[in-house]
Amino acid sequence: MNVVAALVAVIGMVIVVWFGVGVLKLYTLFGVLVPYAALLTFLIGLIYRMVNWAKSPVPFKITTTCGQQKSLPWIKHSRLESPANNFEVVLRMALEVLAFRSLFRNLRADLRGRKLYYGSSKWLWLGAILFHWSFFIILVRHLRLFTYPVPGPIKVLDAVDSFFHIGLPHLYMTDVAILAGLTFLILRRLVDAKVNYISHASDYFPLFLILGLISSGMLMRYFLRVDLVSVKEFVMGLATFHPKAPKGIGVIFFVHLFFISALVAYFPFSKLVHMVGVFFSPTRNLPNDNRRVRHINPWWEGVPPKFLTYCEWQEKFKEQLEQAGQPIDEDCYKEKKS
Repeated sequence: MNVVAALVAVIGMVIVVWFGVGVLKLYTLFGVLVPYAALLTFLIGLIYRMVNWAKSPVPFKITTTCGQQKSLPWIKHSRLESPANNFEVVLRMALEVLAFRSLFRNLRADLRGRKLYYGSSKWLWLGAILFHWSFFIILVRHLRLFTYPVPGPIKVLDAVDSFFHIGLPHLYMTDVAILAGLTFLILRRLVDAKVNYISHASDYFPLFLILGLISSGMLMRYFLRVDLVSVKEFVMGLATFHPKAPKGIGVIFFVHLFFISALVAYFPFSKLVHMVGVFFSPTRNLPNDNRRVRHINPWWEGVPPKFLTYCEWQEKFKEQLEQAGQPIDEDCYKEKKS
């Protein structure tokens, strides 16, 4: 039911745009007001989330590591798996963000009968790489709609992306790659019983939303042609805050624009925000140096902390320790008597 609800929601968005633009001719609403409202929602929502993350105290260093921590000089430590300083944290974070390093090393576990088997999870890594990098390249490539003249690097990227010169207009490699990656991520949630069990409508909805966004864009480029001059004039007007309601471009353009607006507005409140949240994660952005540098709990700011010795702690919880059958250190009481 979760997947059906998400799919119906996306199809409903197409119907709303078709009726609003194709029948009621609400060009200003769907072409100007909705995009600006989505952008405002995105900025306010993202700033709110980032401020909350930045203000959240980190009482303990909880860096996720799987390598040798830096300790004695003659013991070689793992710079990427257990970073000891901020420079190594940056290196580790860069590999995580750009290459999904932890996902590449990840293994999947399957319980067959009473035995646990570990297997490769490289297909998930490949699908994620195809989707994320293709999406990023497509976003950068769209900068040609916001600039005049088009910068040279964007022209080079466009030429490389359509290097094989398949069809007319030329087929972009990233269009094929993102469809492949997106299809894999959707099928994984549908076919894998464990992933399907924990998947909600909020997991399927962004996938179908992005699928609709990519599909409508490809329809405009390869099948249902639109007037690119009018599109660029409209987009430049939006970017310079001199919008003009576009007319005669075609309903498919408004569907594409509505999908973009919905994705932008939904981004700060969805799981997609992990794209920004990873930089605020204390499991990733802290060096693993708790043996060399004492981590001060932010909650202690302005309040001198009181530390208990083990004997003081044992005295405080002696009754609970005895009820739980835990051993009592009698030396504490000898020291107290002396």
